[in-house]
Amino acid sequence: MLFRSKAEDVTILDLSGVSSYCDGFVICSANNRRQVRAVAEGIMEDLRSQGVRPLGVEGLDASRWVLIDLGDVLVHVFDEPMRGFYDLESMWSDARRVEPPAAVASPRA
Repeated sequence: MLFRSKAEDVTILDLSGVSSYCDGFVICSANNRRQVRAVAEGIMEDLRSQGVRPLGVEGLDASRWVLIDLGDVLVHVFDEPMRGFYDLESMWSDARRVEPPAAVASPRA
């Protein structure tokens, strides 16, 4: 299950018709760099178990903003200050928000 780690405030943006380079963003936060890394690694592990390999991963070493490129979907895992600074939700305010599945919206403790 995706986001089994300490992902918080999961937002899914449908960018189809708004962006030419991807169809959606999944955006989430974690409280600190260690948790950002754990969330990103957990996502990648879950994807691998489903036979999905990211096209690229950026930012894992610093773990302030990790970008996982899945082609049509980009997953952004932020620490709180970076998420607020870049504010992708406002930048893409014309994108439709999609309700995350309950398992994603309410991660296990």
